Amino acid sequence: MKKSIGIIGCGWLGKALALELIESGHSVIVTTQSAEKKYQLEQQGIATELLSLPVNEVEQKFTVFEQDFLVIAITPQFRQGRVDYPEKMAQLIRLAEQGSVKHVVMISSTAIYQGLSGDINEDAELELSIDKVSLLNKAEQAALAFVGTVSILRLAGLVGEDRHPGKFLQGGRKIPEPQIPVNLIHQRDVINLIENILSDDNHTDIYNGVSNTDATKENYYKAAARALGLPEPKFLNEPSSNDNNKIIGKKIIGTKIREKFSYEFHYDDLVAWVST
Repeated sequence: MKKSIGIIGCGWLGKALALELIESGHSVIVTTQSAEKKYQLEQQGIATELLSLPVNEVEQKFTVFEQDFLVIAITPQFRQGRVDYPEKMAQLIRLAEQGSVKHVVMISSTAIYQGLSGDINEDAELELSIDKVSLLNKAEQAALAFVGTVSILRLAGLVGEDRHPGKFLQGGRKIPEPQIPVNLIHQRDVINLIENILSDDNHTDIYNGVSNTDATKENYYKAAARALGLPEPKFLNEPSSNDNNKIIGKKIIGTKIREKFSYEFHYDDLVAWVST
C-alpha cells in the first residue's frame, strides 16, 4: 500500500531511507537546511524542501507535515556543544500536530543508556544525571507527547557500505576500553526496521535497533583493520572496571523489535560483515 512519508533530516541515513521508500513506490518528501543539498537531492529524484530549526511557525508552511508518516532523523549535535535538541523535537512535534501527520517515527540513539552496564533493554532505568542522557530523554518525551502514534527507534552505532569502521582507525587513533562489547547496526537493517515500523499504524512504543554481534571492541576493530589491510589498531589498555575490578560495559538488547515484526537481520554478525 502506497504511503505518504516525510523525512526531517536527509543525511547519510535519511537519504538512503528516502531512496529505498521511493523505490518501493511510496510518496516521499524530505527536508534539508542547505540550498545546495536541496538541489543535489532533487537531481536524484527526491522531493525536497528547505527547513531550518527553529521554524517561524507564523510565516513558514511545509509540505513535509502534510504527510501521513513523519520520520524525524535530525542529529542532536552534542559534539558541537548544542543543547537545544529537546526544543527542536518539541517544535517538530507541534508542527506535525498542526499538519496531517498520523504516525511519528523518531530516530534516537542508544547513547541514552550512557552510564549503565550489563544487558540493557528498553525498560532500563536511565542515568538522568548525565547531561547527554537527560537531553536525549527530554527529546524522546517531547516526541511521545504527540497526539497520534509514536515509534522511537534507539539506534546503536551505524555502519554501512560507505561507512566502513576500519576507516575509524586511520591516522593511528587509539581505541579506548578494548574489552567492552560493541553495539552496532548496519544501515541496511536500520532501513528495513523503519519500513517495518511504518507498517504498524496504531502502536506507540520504543525499540532498540542493534545487531547481535558478539565481540569486544578489540576483536571487532582488529577484524576491521585486517579487512582494509591496515596495521593492527592500538588500544588504550585502561579497562573500565567496577569496585570488584571486573570489566564492565553495556550490551544493548534488541529482542523486542525482532519479535514484534518477526524480523531477521541481514547483517547480524558485523565481525563477519567487516571481514568480507
